[in-house]
Amino acid sequence: IGWREKRITGDEYIAFVDQFVAAVKKIWPHVLLQFEDFAFQHATPLLARYRDQLCMFNDDVQGTASVALGTVLSAVEAADSHLKDQTVAILGGGSAGCGIAEQIIAGMVEDGLSEQEARGRLYMVDVNGLLEDNMKGLSSFQQKLAQPGDRLKDWKRTGKDQQITLADVARQAKPTILIGVCGHPNLFTEEIIRCMAENTKRPIVFPLSNPTSRIEAAPSDIIEWTDGQALIATGSPIDPVTYKGKTYPIAQCNNTYIFPAFGLGVVAGNVTRVSDEMFREASRTLASCAASERKKTGALLPPLPSIREVSKDIAFAVASKAQEQGHAPKTTPEELRAKIEQKFWDPAYDS
Repeated sequence: IGWREKRITGDEYIAFVDQFVAAVKKIWPHVLLQFEDFAFQHATPLLARYRDQLCMFNDDVQGTASVALGTVLSAVEAADSHLKDQTVAILGGGSAGCGIAEQIIAGMVEDGLSEQEARGRLYMVDVNGLLEDNMKGLSSFQQKLAQPGDRLKDWKRTGKDQQITLADVARQAKPTILIGVCGHPNLFTEEIIRCMAENTKRPIVFPLSNPTSRIEAAPSDIIEWTDGQALIATGSPIDPVTYKGKTYPIAQCNNTYIFPAFGLGVVAGNVTRVSDEMFREASRTLASCAASERKKTGALLPPLPSIREVSKDIAFAVASKAQEQGHAPKTTPEELRAKIEQKFWDPAYDS
């Protein structure tokens, strides 16, 4: 299947994508171009290369980050806390993990921290341990998330070659939020989760890798190890967990909540550029839409059967933010709602 040729790389690869993007801009000058499933080494650099040339976004970087931030905001609300007060550890330093990290940092800044303070609260752990600023081979977007070596000089290091492991981070940074996007199963160990539970009343634990065979920890184990106190979301659909007679719904932190709604807002609002602030507005709206479900069942996200109405609210929020930033023509709220209804696809067919 496919073209049986070795994949091009380097300058030849960039030239090919440049040619494709130039053709898209010529044929469809008002297009919304969505990048999907680009490799780790290409996703973020290509986003930076084209985001100011046309209306585009990368769902693996920005959509994943947006739904993750929205679910984090919902969990923080459920824990009766604030984003600026959290300490975050992320396992998986690829494009998804780094995208999530940057949106959480930006959210913390909007919540009152300086950028330096926010970056100091985020610990990115990859295959070689905690990212440190003296490591070789880090990409430019990983380097921004590396911790300064002088902050870590007194830390205990139990990893191979003096690496700082995720367990080391759990013991010494005392994260209140743990997110996994590494694609390797069972790395959220009982030791790590119990360590979190000792240091925060409501640990927020998101093993987001999918399929379920790659999940960082089973929700049933996380609930047991935290005696039912953890707030959990996963990347794959997981049945509710019953523990000590109580049922715990497990939210599915899936891009489905964001990218269709985001695209709807862009198209209905005649948006010309996509900004990170628009994605954070989508995150906040998603968390807000989950408020009634949190109170009713404890779930961190709205039920999937309500996603059509949730999508309309997110689309409105995205297009409104675009208007505020000068990326879309001004309309009244009523006019924008009507355009969203007009553009909303209804899967109904003539019999």
